Amino acid sequence: RRVSCSPSTSRARTPLSALSGPSHNVGPYNSQSAANNQQGTGSLAALNGLHCASVAVVDVSPAASSSSSSAPASDLGPVHVVRCYDSAGPGGASHPRTIVNVGDGASARVVQRVVDVRLPPPGVGPDDVGGSGAAAAAPSTRDRPRRSPSLHNGYTQVRVGAHSSVRHSFVDESGGAVEADVEGDADARRREEARRDYDDTLFETVSAHVAGEGGSYGAAVVDAGGRGRTRVCLEVHLMEEGGSAAVDGLVMSGGMQRKEMRTNIHHIAPGCTSRQGQRNLVGGRSAVAFKGRIRVEQSAQQTTSEQLARSLLLNEKSRVWCIPSLEIIADDVSCTHGATVSDLSEEELFYLRSRGLDRETSRNMQLYGFIDEVSRSVDPSILGTADGEGLRKRLGERLMRIIPRGERQVKGEFQSS
Repeated sequence: RRVSCSPSTSRARTPLSALSGPSHNVGPYNSQSAANNQQGTGSLAALNGLHCASVAVVDVSPAASSSSSSAPASDLGPVHVVRCYDSAGPGGASHPRTIVNVGDGASARVVQRVVDVRLPPPGVGPDDVGGSGAAAAAPSTRDRPRRSPSLHNGYTQVRVGAHSSVRHSFVDESGGAVEADVEGDADARRREEARRDYDDTLFETVSAHVAGEGGSYGAAVVDAGGRGRTRVCLEVHLMEEGGSAAVDGLVMSGGMQRKEMRTNIHHIAPGCTSRQGQRNLVGGRSAVAFKGRIRVEQSAQQTTSEQLARSLLLNEKSRVWCIPSLEIIADDVSCTHGATVSDLSEEELFYLRSRGLDRETSRNMQLYGFIDEVSRSVDPSILGTADGEGLRKRLGERLMRIIPRGERQVKGEFQSS
């Protein structure tokens, strides 16, 4: 992936080629330092470029008032990019690409979704498979015959112009639902391993460049799918003065899944701000890894950045690794980062139970509140409500398949009492 910067015309701009010293992880696109900056996503992006057969382009023209106003113009609603997979298909590899270019002074809301559908076979109408339209939501695939594994290797490129605003939501709900109670039931573990989507893999790389002064990029990444292995990588480069980035991430993992979230927020220009909040909810016998990196170059003075990753382990069989990283070369910055790993708060459970709620209801309320902190940053066009249709309801349904059953409580090493 080649990232270029035009020759410097102001003190705020620093060409990437000038940041190739021994203490910098950027430089020529084909150098080892550039590969380090990509955190292992370069080979997947190259594979996407070689085999990509489907490209979605979102091009928002510069606003007419961009030269006279520092505020982004109002957008016309969200643009939805939906990648649909036939849950009864033969498997195979898919390498979709999405390109988002937002001109100076404009704004855009982009919603990317990866979902399962059930397509009617040839000669069969949609009414024969249920639902409406050409594709209907797919039921559970756990009882269907095994098929060859599938691979989703998506690559998304975002460019934000001067005084522009982009609100980007990426939601993965593909792969069906995991098997519940695998931490204590051997039969459930066998059913999970035999699940059709257990052998499937999803890779998604999002590369965003705030390439204009005062540009703003906000991302909400939700990984709640049922594939056996997933990795979502997000990198944001703040290349001009006054740029800002806000990243919220949620990983829900259950069954025997293996999931990973990698982020890289790169401060290159001075006077930029970034905020990142990550939530990991881990149940069953699954494992989640979060690697969050913030890099502040020497030219990025007066940077303000904060990062916090919070993880909940729902039982003693689940695992999580949180690796926050803060690399600062500048000397005039305000940066914080941290990570917490815990189970549910006994004090909060006691408070709710003292108000007449049973332990199971109290625990579920805490978990709903935990994931709702991130889900509220998703575009409202797909969010819905917990009682109606929408993402909130579907997240609640998936949550019920990864939390421990009945009155069981966690007695792992993180228990405070």
